[in-house]
Parts: sequence; C-alpha cells; structure tokens
Amino acid sequence: MPIKLKPSSKIRDKATGKFITEHYYLKSMTIQELNDYIESSSAKKKIIQKCKNEIARRNKWTVGIMEKI
Repeated sequence: MPIKLKPSSKIRDKATGKFITEHYYLKSMTIQELNDYIESSSAKKKIIQKCKNEIARRNKWTVGIMEKI
C-alpha cells in the first residue's frame, strides 16, 4: 500500500450531489508541499520521517536518470 499523509476524505460536490474520495498519498504530493509539512509546527515526528524518506526516494530517482544520460 502507498504511504499516506493523512486519511482519505469524502467530499460532496454541492452542484451534482456526488461524493468524491480524495486520497493524500505522499507520492502524489509536490516536494514543496512535503517541505511545508516538515517545517510546520503541528507536524508529527513519524510523518516527518515519512516525508523525508519520500524526498530522498525522489532524489535518488532523479539522480539515477541523470547518470544514464
């Protein structure tokens, strides 16, 4: 299972009445959003470490591509 920042939420569209499920996966967030969460005062240590691991994973991925070029 992918790592989540917080639990999924169901949002009701007022115009159509349909429910949309919004997921908060770390892999779908931008690096700026991850850094903002790390620097926030209400951040939990366990989630901060997950964000740091995601940033490190992305950096390894981009470095690997640049070495092949």
